[in-house]
Amino acid sequence: MAASKTQGAVVRMEEDRDGSCSTVGGVGYGDSKDCILEPLSLPESPGGTTTLEGSPSVPCIFCEEHFPVAEQDKLLKHMIIEHKIVIADIKLVADFQRYILYWRKRFTEQPITDFCSVIRINSTAPFEEQENYFLLCDVLPEDRILREELQKQRLKEILEQQQQERNDTNFHGICMFCNEEFLGNRSVILNHMAREHAFNIGLPDNIVNCNEFLCTLQKKLDNLQCLYCEKTFRDKNTLKDHMRKKQHRKINPKNREYDRFYVINYLELGKSWEEVQLEDDRELLDHQEDDWSDWEEHPASAVCLFCEKQAETIEKLYVHMEDAHEFDLLKIKSELGLNFYQQVKLVNFIRRQVHQCRCYGCHVKFKSKADLRTHMEETKHTSLLPDRKTWDQLEYYFPTYENDTLLCTLSDSESDLTVQEQNENVPIISEDTSKLYALKQSSILNQLLLQECLKTRRNYHRSNFHVFSYKTDMKE
Repeated sequence: MAASKTQGAVVRMEEDRDGSCSTVGGVGYGDSKDCILEPLSLPESPGGTTTLEGSPSVPCIFCEEHFPVAEQDKLLKHMIIEHKIVIADIKLVADFQRYILYWRKRFTEQPITDFCSVIRINSTAPFEEQENYFLLCDVLPEDRILREELQKQRLKEILEQQQQERNDTNFHGICMFCNEEFLGNRSVILNHMAREHAFNIGLPDNIVNCNEFLCTLQKKLDNLQCLYCEKTFRDKNTLKDHMRKKQHRKINPKNREYDRFYVINYLELGKSWEEVQLEDDRELLDHQEDDWSDWEEHPASAVCLFCEKQAETIEKLYVHMEDAHEFDLLKIKSELGLNFYQQVKLVNFIRRQVHQCRCYGCHVKFKSKADLRTHMEETKHTSLLPDRKTWDQLEYYFPTYENDTLLCTLSDSESDLTVQEQNENVPIISEDTSKLYALKQSSILNQLLLQECLKTRRNYHRSNFHVFSYKTDMKE
């Protein structure tokens, strides 16, 4: 937890022992002390508050003032007004009373500046109007260790309480929806509400302080309040119809009041059940297949062969190259009957020549691409392609630029193959099998099989010859 999380009590401050600040809570200190304290209206601790035996109140860290355990916000306001100390992330402290008692003892042993960062208020005002506030947070290793120990102790107490409830067979409760009475283990009534009334508040083993939890829910229903949307209705029948029709037979997950009834909220310091559950979901997602249903394809810009002009579509780029450089790639492709791979080699060839500042029409090399472009436009060498054997080479299969989007937009239609067939006279074997026997006789596979067969026969005759010779020698 970072020191900046101070529940809004101190913002936009230079958090340094020798630092300074001109505002608290975004309001000048001289305006109103109450404005400083507004952000310190803290929610209840995730685990509630714990009282030590014989000590129903919590003392101030610096003086003898005492405040009820349930009214810790009043104690925080007192300390910031009278003693100018701010405690960061107080809602994450598992046991507020023990935390205060610990630091009350430590501040009697050492000065406060040994533990807290000093924050100077109204640093631009005259020196007599400046004041120092003190920030106590878990950046201090001692404070961090204290918070973790309190969390472990609270978790131990909660697990002991949960185990006691799990083993308890003297539970007595009444269903909130049908008034049926249940005796025995707490799981009986929870499973009944989930099965019969579709009201599921979680597995019984995940819940602690079950009696208090059920009483809290019953009190809301008695006040005609929906458990999910928390709206209040005029009578009980209207509330029942609302919860049934809207399928609101569940608790509001955003209501922090319920956090203290679930063991998951006590597991890790500073993490709510939502954060812990989100981590589990991420682990599951790592093993699932990628979902591309929300994929949105964005147009990629293609770059001109001769200049830095970019276009969102290949059609616009073709028009630009024809108008600005008198280079018609579509026409060249059609006249030469280029298939996809030949187009790729041609594009990579032109890219490489332009990159090397060399005119592919006259093979003259220039000092810059600008000079090359001027020369090619004046001499109209952009359309003066060299012989096919110059650029139709294997080396131009590899892109000159790895991110050349133009290569991905080249077309490879059936008409390309037709043009290629007409120009190169490539023999194509049709699907007609009427002359299958002649085809087999002239096929390469048949020739290979025939050669293998002759080789096998020769080996066979040789072996028989050796056997015959051996037998003749034996007879003699």
